Amino acid sequence: MKPSQQQLALIKLGFASFLCYFSMYAFRKPFTAGTYDGLVLWGISYKFILVIAQVLGYMCSKFFGIKFIAELKPSQRIGLILLLIGIAELALLGLALTPFPWNFPFMILNGLPLGLIWGIVFSFLEGRKNTEILGSFLAISFIISSGVVKTVGRFLITNFHMTEFWMPFCTGLIFILPLLLSVWILQKSPVPTALDQELRSKRKPMTLQERKVLLQRFGFGLFILVIIYIFLNAYRDLRDNFMVEIWTDLGHQNSAALLSTTEIPIAIFVLLLAGLISFVKENFNAFLINHLLIAFSAILIISATFLFQLNVLPAYYWMTLTGAGMYLAYIIFQCMLFERFIASFKVPGNVGFLMYLADAFGYLGSVFIMLYKQFGPAAKSWSDFYIESSYSMGVIMLILIIGSGLYFIKKRNNNIKINNKQLEFSYE
Repeated sequence: MKPSQQQLALIKLGFASFLCYFSMYAFRKPFTAGTYDGLVLWGISYKFILVIAQVLGYMCSKFFGIKFIAELKPSQRIGLILLLIGIAELALLGLALTPFPWNFPFMILNGLPLGLIWGIVFSFLEGRKNTEILGSFLAISFIISSGVVKTVGRFLITNFHMTEFWMPFCTGLIFILPLLLSVWILQKSPVPTALDQELRSKRKPMTLQERKVLLQRFGFGLFILVIIYIFLNAYRDLRDNFMVEIWTDLGHQNSAALLSTTEIPIAIFVLLLAGLISFVKENFNAFLINHLLIAFSAILIISATFLFQLNVLPAYYWMTLTGAGMYLAYIIFQCMLFERFIASFKVPGNVGFLMYLADAFGYLGSVFIMLYKQFGPAAKSWSDFYIESSYSMGVIMLILIIGSGLYFIKKRNNNIKINNKQLEFSYE
């Protein structure tokens, strides 16, 4: 059966969001494909300094985005994407041109603009009856792109003998045309229909007063979700930024293909589960299913790690399964959980505010955990640290997501809902 014009438009929107965020990773993650062997500053591995520098910039961007993305107007989106990516690529040029060891500040400048891209791209997708399906396209880009751009980076180093400082800039150049194509398609994307607004609630910029009221009414439940996300985001950053080192510890130091082949089955797994949620029409039921899937993710990570330590699971399957559990929970947070929360409780606003609130503290947690790895009481290999993190993050996530579910069920049973009229009252 031939798809309708509206269906074709949604397919194009999903493809454009995938391509845009996929291309963004070419400006963010390729530097982690380098090992920077022998480069040390202040007694610290230079790669660790580069990672921390970028995460600091990214974190600052997220704190800024709490207000900026919440208040962003649709007319500003396209120009901002191009401006922010351009600044990030110029920062990578600065990394290449400035001599070691004084080029690391450019990674802060690289992270600052890139931290705003997700909120802008997702603002095209939220508030639609097919948001989960569209978000699934975005989810694939999260999962595959990091591995692919690192594979491209390793290819440039190995086959073209490119230095590890020039490689990130050149990888970004390769993805400029796909980025421009994605932005052109996004610019022509349709706005949510009246039916979308009826099913998911209308999305709009949020005022300071509206943000305050939202936090006052749901603060404790949102606090629990933010704590979960802090540990989840730190775990993801650990796996993402130091995957090369983890594989090296596991005896696979020369296989660039592993950086992406493990991510493909993960993408398929997450796409199937995430896409199925879109068929759940009742928003609060879908919100609770998201909680159950996050609990399942925690159990999967813990179980896979336990079996790996028993030598039942080979390293490849352990990395794949822990990645699948981590990304399933991560994508639910990024694309679905807050979307269904807003629709369930009729919150007048947008997902961007809640996601940037979680992201800001999530990246702050990443900084602290990486600093603990570097300066903690006991020196551990990256693979041992990843094992410990799998257990601790999995247990914490499992306990807290159960608490979050019980909190929001109580809210629902008490018939506490937010509507536009309630949000207009003032504090005196």
